Amino acid sequence: MPNLRTFTRRLFIILNILASLFFLLACANPFLHPGKWGLISLSGLAFPFLLAAVTGFFIIGLFLPSYRRWSILSLLTLVVGWSSIRSFLAMHPGKKWTAQKSPRCLRVMTWNVRSFDEFVTKKRGALGHRPRMMSYIDSQKADVLCLQEFFESRSPKELYSNINYIRQRLNYPYYFFSRDYIRYDGSYEAGVVLFSRYPIVDSSVLRYSRPDGLRATESLIAADIRVGNDTIRVFTTHLQSVLFRSKDFHDIEIIKNVDDSILSATKSIAKKLRYAFKHRGDQAVQVREQLEKCPYPGIICGDFNDVPNSYTYHTIRGDWQDAFLKKGFGIGRTYVHLSPTLRIDYILASSDFNVLQCSRFVTSFSDHHPVVADLELQPD
Repeated sequence: MPNLRTFTRRLFIILNILASLFFLLACANPFLHPGKWGLISLSGLAFPFLLAAVTGFFIIGLFLPSYRRWSILSLLTLVVGWSSIRSFLAMHPGKKWTAQKSPRCLRVMTWNVRSFDEFVTKKRGALGHRPRMMSYIDSQKADVLCLQEFFESRSPKELYSNINYIRQRLNYPYYFFSRDYIRYDGSYEAGVVLFSRYPIVDSSVLRYSRPDGLRATESLIAADIRVGNDTIRVFTTHLQSVLFRSKDFHDIEIIKNVDDSILSATKSIAKKLRYAFKHRGDQAVQVREQLEKCPYPGIICGDFNDVPNSYTYHTIRGDWQDAFLKKGFGIGRTYVHLSPTLRIDYILASSDFNVLQCSRFVTSFSDHHPVVADLELQPD
């Protein structure tokens, strides 16, 4: 028994130290470009689980006298990583979403609609979600609507037009569409789009370089919108995807189930993750440059394809406000696959705005959940 007790104590200490080290490594992730620090970028994905481990060791140490002094290590680790914890967790419980919009605010909605699920669900023989998604968008009553993985028919007279439907039926007369790709035998154009109930007085597009010719990213677009006597600039974008295919999701299941081919599966997943991290890091730098040039009160929203303790998020956010952190509660997961901890869709606003409310809404239509925020422009 004494030997077992000694072994248990040593194991606890070793695991406690390892959890603290890896947690701090993950906390350093926002400051290290993934092009040079790929492995550390991978550790960032494990941040929620490392946070749970360090917290667990801290709690155990409080209740077991023989481990109590080691709880100090866990506590110090949590204190050092507090800024990363604050980026990961929104801490405003009890704030319920108010559907009625204040006349003083601008309601912004962002959603990766995955082509309105027209080319995924229908392949399985089921009806597409497009009509219900359009109805859901209409129910949110947003003033500015930013959609990623949007598509538009190249022959609206022969096939339905999403742009015309949203402009005419949902009452968004002004829009700007990036038209990044031509897809599905030339029948459709795809990209990011911004719709507005207020006049768009100017617009621009920044097209990212496409490494290796891969079509897994959409442009950064900006629209200057006239709201009363004020002009604001709204950006939206969809950064580099991880490029997971059906085989990759199968590989993830292999890793979860500790299959014999786990090594090969892990290498395949890690390679794609490092590739995506690197190019998202480069794109994040370009986005930050555009935000710093913005002459008006600014808002950026979209699918960044990266978590809150990543270099991508940290670089783009800068000193801007994360609307969900300001008024939300919890993790705010926006991507439905892989892990319950993935918040990768954001609404960020410059300090010119007050964030009145923000919520992530759970739907079953896309592989992303929409995020909606009410923002109020502060008086000069």
